[in-house]
Amino acid sequence: MELGQLQSIQVTEDIEAQRCVYNVVHEILTLKIKQEVSSDRVDHKLQALEAQFKELDFTKDSLTQKFEHHSKALASQAAHDELWTAVLALKFTSMELNILYSYVMDVLICLHTRVLEKLPDLVRGLPTLASVLRRKVKNQRIRGVWESVLEECGLEEGDVTALCTFFIAYGNKAEYYVAKVRQMYIRDVTFLITNMVKNEALQDGLLRAVQVIERGKAVRAPEKQTSPLKELIPIVKN
Repeated sequence: MELGQLQSIQVTEDIEAQRCVYNVVHEILTLKIKQEVSSDRVDHKLQALEAQFKELDFTKDSLTQKFEHHSKALASQAAHDELWTAVLALKFTSMELNILYSYVMDVLICLHTRVLEKLPDLVRGLPTLASVLRRKVKNQRIRGVWESVLEECGLEEGDVTALCTFFIAYGNKAEYYVAKVRQMYIRDVTFLITNMVKNEALQDGLLRAVQVIERGKAVRAPEKQTSPLKELIPIVKN
């Protein structure tokens, strides 16, 4: 075989070898690229799932807040309806109703007056107690003064709600009695309220109204405590 032919065969073999190496490298690179693309797709899917879970968590929290708010609103509405039912179901005589109405009116006037004393620059803007109750919702200064006045009187928002409900229900029917006239007709108005008013919120509100007018401040009854064992055992005398 001639030298030229041998060289040609050698060149051909080298080309074939390089081609095989190229094919192997090409397959390896192709496989690696496919793996990287697959990994990118998995990462993209994981990111998408994570975003969906975050959105679901946000939706869950939003629905939970709405449900809690709705539950509180329903509970408040139920208590308000129960209070109105109790107010309208009262069986007082005209004289008894007038006396209770007079205490309620005195307390509401007292609250309004004390608020105005602390806010002299807002006297014209707060002509009634209703205006105070309405504006305190958005006005922090008025709300702060209102809360301090309630604390001074020993009252809470629930007491004011009960008293306002009573006032609205009987404002057009009842007549105002001054303190001396009240004492002439009924000396123990606390006993009257305790025995005739069964709704706890209304009873507490009326009792505290009497305390504010007669004592200057409502006194909240302490929680009932279990008596010590020695107090429960009767004393035996010889």
